[in-house]
Amino acid sequence: MAYRHLFVDGEVTSLPVGKVVCVGRNYAAHARELGNAVPAEPVLFMKPATALVDLEKPLQLPTHGAELHHEVELAVLVGARLERVEEAEVGPAIAGYGVALDLTLRDVQARLKDAGHPWELAKAFDGSCPLSAFVRPADLPDVADCALRLWVDKKLRQDGSTRDMIVKPPALLAYISKFFTLEPGDVVLTGTPAGVGLLRGGEALLLGLGETLRFPARMAAPAAD
Repeated sequence: MAYRHLFVDGEVTSLPVGKVVCVGRNYAAHARELGNAVPAEPVLFMKPATALVDLEKPLQLPTHGAELHHEVELAVLVGARLERVEEAEVGPAIAGYGVALDLTLRDVQARLKDAGHPWELAKAFDGSCPLSAFVRPADLPDVADCALRLWVDKKLRQDGSTRDMIVKPPALLAYISKFFTLEPGDVVLTGTPAGVGLLRGGEALLLGLGETLRFPARMAAPAAD
């Protein structure tokens, strides 16, 4: 079954599946761990709708790279058109919050960056954005101070909080809307905290949003030789 947006209570939204707009280096500690400067403005890139997959399905290892890294992120589901809006206009257009993985082929990304080429092969391949079900905004009132965690085989890998974002979600969506109109059904990934690392076939993942929401996932078993 193709990916569809749904809420944690099982309700499928009427929103179409759109593009994914991602924000890089929105946590200073993550920028530093990769040897990158903390940017003066948000770093934006995109993934197509085909990058979206259900977090509950086995996550496939891509074959065009060797170093698949996890980046856990707060995801924002857009429920209304946002075009060149101000921050104060963003709140009513947010349909939900979820948690996503920005899967990154780090070896491919490094090779592309060294050559001065775009990152799409490392960041925007099919299945590169596993995404949880969403909670409605009223059910996550602490989104500006919300724990964001990832466990791999029961070991805590990423342990961050949205309070450490350089640019918070409403300001991010307003900024994005100056360049890319956000349509209903689009998703915005808001950046990852420090602790990114390698994923291997067969590993069990657990993504945490806030203090209570937990979303399990699993890497598909590696292909037999």
